Amino acid sequence: MSLMPTPLANQLLIALPALADTNFSRSVALICQHDDDGAMGIIVNRPSEYTLGEVLGQMGVEGGDEALRAQVVLAGGPVHPERGFVLHDGGMHWDSSLAITDTLFLTTSRDILEAMARGDGPEHVIVALGCAGWGTGQLEHELTENSWLTAPADAELLFTLPLDARWQAAAGRIGVDFAHLAQYAGHA
Repeated sequence: MSLMPTPLANQLLIALPALADTNFSRSVALICQHDDDGAMGIIVNRPSEYTLGEVLGQMGVEGGDEALRAQVVLAGGPVHPERGFVLHDGGMHWDSSLAITDTLFLTTSRDILEAMARGDGPEHVIVALGCAGWGTGQLEHELTENSWLTAPADAELLFTLPLDARWQAAAGRIGVDFAHLAQYAGHA
């Protein structure tokens, strides 16, 4: 797959408080790919109703220690909600991987989950069901309508911070405090 960086790849999209779309309200999405055909990303702060153990079980993948099996699978977005997406720092040696940066990858093939269950997976991993997608020019339009803020992604926010802290923390990375901003939302 492509190693070329794309314009908003590795940027976080941070939903502004006024964004009412229930799919994206208070969400933080990592843009994985952005080109002339549109954009694709993974929401990184929304838990799904599944654990990784349940997903592995549904796929017939055995193994994995208790901590791995208890890991919350994220709801990555409304597109392809039945499909697994793995954000990780483990390189491109999996069957189907996209390099977002030279240290951040998105893999959609089963082999990475099998490796994780064996204890041979990447050190830092987010597993999500579904993704977010924008058609040609759609994301650019939404940015001009002030639906989103953008901020550079970083490993701490993606892999370490608690899910419920990521929205505020992502905005804080660019000096925005939503508690302060919300007081002025909707006032001319």
